[in-house]
Amino acid sequence: MEVVILADDAAVSRLAAATVSQLVCSRPDAVLGLATGSTPRGMYAEMVRLHREGRLDLSQTTTFNLDEYVGLSPSDPTSYHAYMREALFDHVPVRRWHVPDGLAADIPAACAAYEREIVAAGGIDCQVLGLGHDGHIGFNEPTSSLGSRTRIKTLAPETVEANRRFFEGREVPRHVITMGIGTILESRHCLVLALGEAKASAVAAMVEGPITAMCPASALQMHARVTVVLDEAAASRLSMRDYYRSVYQSKPEWQRVEVDAL
Repeated sequence: MEVVILADDAAVSRLAAATVSQLVCSRPDAVLGLATGSTPRGMYAEMVRLHREGRLDLSQTTTFNLDEYVGLSPSDPTSYHAYMREALFDHVPVRRWHVPDGLAADIPAACAAYEREIVAAGGIDCQVLGLGHDGHIGFNEPTSSLGSRTRIKTLAPETVEANRRFFEGREVPRHVITMGIGTILESRHCLVLALGEAKASAVAAMVEGPITAMCPASALQMHARVTVVLDEAAASRLSMRDYYRSVYQSKPEWQRVEVDAL
């Protein structure tokens, strides 16, 4: 697990966008796993900027989103379909994009079909992940099976409260469809973003704590290639942060993602 500590959220967003862009430049038909929420918005804004400057072409890529609320239509402004259109897809054309169907009549069948679509696409080359305050990734809440697949989940009360700000007085959905931890771990590269002091405890548990279902993100310790990109505040509870800085600063040129080169 590579841990990259940067000055602020703008720097995190630039490096995240550069990482995705470098992949797409080397493999135009890459398969991307995408996340929603407040953390990756800056990354998407950077990707839109790169596209407008002619430096990022997603027209051959395929994308799969992590999750969607059960009961929300794609046209609902609080759906993740709407989020992705507003943040990225209305500005940057992609070959094919997928978000779980929150209105599926047969949710288990829709979840199984989503898994088959990922396999048919060749698997996910780079999965972007945010990190919940309780260590969840996707909507895999604490105690989720570390081998889980795309399925329906009931949100923890803390997650419902954290999401309330997006619903402006409306009832917050209690159920979601989410990729499972086992599905996420099959991605060839996981790119985890975390911002702010409120995420510091979850970051420390993910990176330096034991592997446990109580912190679902800790399962990423078993993955062969994970890049965790943090601002200073999110990294504040890491006991080995000086070491992580040293490792990143000492990387050979051929391993670096050059933000300024894009």
